[in-house]
This record gives sequence, C-alpha cells and structure tokens, in this order.
Amino acid sequence: MQFRPCTLPLTSQNLSEMNPGIDAISFDVAKIHLPIQSLAKARNIEPEKLEKGLGLIKMTLPDAHQDTIVFGANALTKLILDNNIDLSEIARIYVGTESAIDSSKPISSFLIALMEQKFGENSLAECDVVDFTFACIGGVDALQNCIDFITLNPSKKAIVVTTDFAKYDLNSTGEYTQGAGALAMLITSNPRIIAFENLWATSTKGVFDFFKPYRTISKKEITGNTNNDPWFENLEDEIEIHKDQPVFDGQYSNQCYMDRTKNAYFSFKKLVKSSKTIYNSWESIIMHLPYAFQGRRMLSEIYALDAEISGISGSETTAEYQNKLKEISKTEQYKNFVTQKLVPAELASSIIGNLYTGSIFMGLLSTLSHFHDSKKEISGKKFGFLAYGSGSKSKVFEGTIQADWKNALANVHLFETLEKSVEIDFETYEKLHKKEQKQSIRQPKNEWVLERIENQIPNLIGARYYKWID
Repeated sequence: MQFRPCTLPLTSQNLSEMNPGIDAISFDVAKIHLPIQSLAKARNIEPEKLEKGLGLIKMTLPDAHQDTIVFGANALTKLILDNNIDLSEIARIYVGTESAIDSSKPISSFLIALMEQKFGENSLAECDVVDFTFACIGGVDALQNCIDFITLNPSKKAIVVTTDFAKYDLNSTGEYTQGAGALAMLITSNPRIIAFENLWATSTKGVFDFFKPYRTISKKEITGNTNNDPWFENLEDEIEIHKDQPVFDGQYSNQCYMDRTKNAYFSFKKLVKSSKTIYNSWESIIMHLPYAFQGRRMLSEIYALDAEISGISGSETTAEYQNKLKEISKTEQYKNFVTQKLVPAELASSIIGNLYTGSIFMGLLSTLSHFHDSKKEISGKKFGFLAYGSGSKSKVFEGTIQADWKNALANVHLFETLEKSVEIDFETYEKLHKKEQKQSIRQPKNEWVLERIENQIPNLIGARYYKWID
C-alpha cells in the first residue's frame, strides 16, 4: 500500500485545520476462552446475571506461551504486514498498558527488538518508544501524544499499541470480566479511518478505586526464622510480591468512573462552546468497557443532565437523585439511545472481556466492523469518546469518520476471527490462572511466543526471550 505524505508547509492556518488520526488498525486477542456460563455454574452465580445483566458471553485468557509482549508484538506485526508499512517512516511507537512485565524495561523496547528480529536489524533504530501507564486510559494518553506529535510533524507517522491482560483473583467480583489482547494503530496526518478534533477535555482526581500496589510479606512468615538470613539472595527483611491482580472497590470505582466522565463531558461541552446536547451530534459513543454493559450503566447521568428537557432538577436528595437515574435508564427513550449509539461497541466486548487500555479502541473497532459488515455508510459521521482510567482520570474527545474507512478495514475481519476462538473447560481455566498449565492449549502458528525466561546467567536473570513461529 502506498502512503500519502503531507507536503503542506507548516503554518498556523493549516496547523489548525489538520486533523491527524487512525489510518489503520489491527488486533490480537487471546485465542482461547471460557464460556461465562461455565464460570457462573462453578461459582454458583445465576448465568442471566452475567449474560443479560452485564452483557458477558465469553472471557478470553492467555495461553501458556502468551503474555502482553506476545499480544502487542502480534498486533504490531499484523499492522505492519497488512498495510505494507515502511518502518523507516515510523517515528514513534507508544504503548499503553497496565500489565508491564518489568519495572524498568518498557514493553515498547521489547516490541522494537522483536520487530527488528523479524523485519531487519536497526529498522527501528531511530524510532522513539515509551510506555504510558494510567490504568485503562494509558492507551488514550499514548494516542493523544502521538496526535500532538503528528500535528507538529505531518510528514511523520506513529504507532500506538495497547496490550493488557485483565486478570482478577479467583472468586473475586472482577473474575468474570477477564480478557486479554492488544491493538495496534497507525497514526498519520491524513488518516483513512478517523480524524480527531484538536479538543480534549480532562477530569483527574487522585483516588484508590483500583490499583496494583507493591505488596510485601515478612521473611519470617516464609522461613520461620526470626533472624534476617538471606533467602534466595533477598537480604531485605520483607519480600516483595508482584501480582497481576488489582486491589479494587467495585462500587467506588463505578462512582469514580461516573464522576470523572461526567466532569470531562461537561468540560468538553465548554470547549466546543455548545449549548446543545453534545451526544446528539455523535453517531456512536465509544467508552471504556470493563464489561460490555458498563457504558450504558454509567451514561444515564450524562444522558439526563445534557438532555434538552432534563428529568433532574438539581434539588433532589441523594436517594431521590439515584432513583431518578434508575427510572431514566429504564425508559424506552434511553433504551433506544443505547441501541443506536452504544450497542455496536459492546458486541466485541461481550465475547472478549476487558482489555484494559485496549478496551476503548476495541469498542471503536467493534463499532466500525459492525457497520462494515452491515454495509452502513458512516463517512463524515462524528464519534464521541469517553475514556476512563482508575486512579482516576477521564478524557472526552471526538473524531470524524473518513471517506476511505471501509477499505482500511478490509483485512481486519474482527468478528470472523473471534469466532475461531477455542473453548476450554473450567479445570483448564483454573490451571492457567494459577500458572500450573505449562503446555499450550493450542499449537501456535504464525505468531510470536514466549520462548523462555532466563534463570541461570546472573546478569540476565528474568530476561524474557521470544521467537516467531511460522
């Protein structure tokens, strides 16, 4: 494929008119899944509570040979191959993740090494790379930074990768939302899929709604010794423990989600200087979806407050306010609103699970793929984005679908690919979760795999090595 470099001289006028965005997109999600019904049965949960209440059908899980590096490398490799990308044109590869496998070495540096392993030594030697971490909004932060860069350097190209494994403790209230995978997006000054407006509203507050702290355990509890003898070369009295699983308060996190997105939404309304209902101008609304129906549950307050005729006066007590929101969410008007603007983004989430930083972009891809497969023309339509990351931060922005979006999606085949996922049983799921399953469930083919983790050479202990399997 031949790219179209921007040759306009950089002036204040065309800088304001320029709208960089996503030119191409690819994905890689875990290829094995546990049906939600199987989990519900094992946990004595009514299946309808998860399926009809939360919109969950399947949850995807990493195979024994997969991790976040593998998912990111697979999505990035597919993006490069499917779009004939000249790596010498790529100035940035920015990664959004909250599933880092190293406290120092970023996932992006792994991706550089693997791409050069496949496409040639030093092919990305002049490419800037960095990871962005702010829970589930890290990918949006990476996107915004790349867009800012392309705006100032319109002849350059950048790539955003989101890669995560949303892992929760067994028997926890987050267990049924698990998912794993990555997306990769090519960012250019003349995108084929969607161009973003240069208005981004933000709402931030430092809270503990969901986090992954460094945890410790006393050495005495492990060894039984009261003295601080070395234990596997650990001289500290406390042993640090890393867990992929978060500490979280589901109800509080939902409230933070609602508060941040509401504040960012109305900040965005001020930015665009509009007195009209903003969401009415959006063909589709793309939100962070920790589970498929999260968006429709969280959006009712914004829907009510920004309606032409609001059903909320502002004089209600807290209990009255919440009851009115519940009533509004049950109206036919709101249900129709959800069907029109939210459901297309939910389709993939239902059969993948939570992708953390990739969730909002999978929502975009799900929406585009749904319209592509149903042959709906959306060129020139605006999409609204309500991003959220625990800790907590929300960003609201919008983009316009471009004329060539259908051609750009020709090789993606989202739903066709997801249908090929391999079902596993509950026993296998628990073995994978506990890392007791050492053999791959499915034979890897045309993908990256984790080959080994160094455990002998002192200066390389913990180094992770990957290889491509034809």
